[in-house]
Amino acid sequence: MTTISTILEISDLTKFFGGLGAVRNFDLTLKKGDLNGLIGPNGAGKTTVFNLITGIYEPTAGDIVFNNTSIVGLEPFEITRLGIARTFQNIRLFSNLTVLDNVRIAYHPHTKYGMADGILHNRKFDVHEKELTEKAQDFLAIFGLENLQNEIAKNLPYGQQRRVEIARALACEPRLLLLDEPAAGMNPREILELMDLIHFIHDRFDLTILLIEHQMRVVMGICKYITVMDFGQVIARGTPKEIQENERVIEAYLGKGAGHAA
Repeated sequence: MTTISTILEISDLTKFFGGLGAVRNFDLTLKKGDLNGLIGPNGAGKTTVFNLITGIYEPTAGDIVFNNTSIVGLEPFEITRLGIARTFQNIRLFSNLTVLDNVRIAYHPHTKYGMADGILHNRKFDVHEKELTEKAQDFLAIFGLENLQNEIAKNLPYGQQRRVEIARALACEPRLLLLDEPAAGMNPREILELMDLIHFIHDRFDLTILLIEHQMRVVMGICKYITVMDFGQVIARGTPKEIQENERVIEAYLGKGAGHAA
């Protein structure tokens, strides 16, 4: 029998901002290949958890272990290199750059030339830049974005911008992908396309995914397991069906009648 390995283990995670406890004694375990959700009301501490995982904030207490290594105290770029990538609730593309350049940027930490090569634009620089461009173009083709590679990012429809942001995150070659409200601002058609995209990247890239989302259609439709937060603490865990029927969750977040949702 094959043992499913743990990729992320968070224990007793706590973050205070002055006297405010944004996250308190938060625990979470992700197995390799999980596609799980993290939900809760606005201000519950969900994005703070993401910011703690990715090194934007340092915990007041607790530990975050990724692939058997504690990542507490590491810089965000170091955590990215270890294999954790994320998107943001508000899309953070380089809006005045092309789609291709937005993805190319994610590959630059893996370049094989130095600063001097870049300044001189020598043969080593040209060869590796060509390889990087071709790799980014191949990657865009996987997402159906190859015909948009020369478009300025800010000129794309919202749903396409989100696809570019996810593509850029995946270009960092992560093992764990954190998606912060990817369906925010999307229309119903775009939401359906997003759900298909998340399923696709989960399978195609053998990813573990943790998703923050307020669109219950997305969470209940694609997540295998859900953790619910309220006031910085975990109040429930379970399958989508168990969460829909949990009275404490219904009271805190989902609202009356959620247990009867389709």
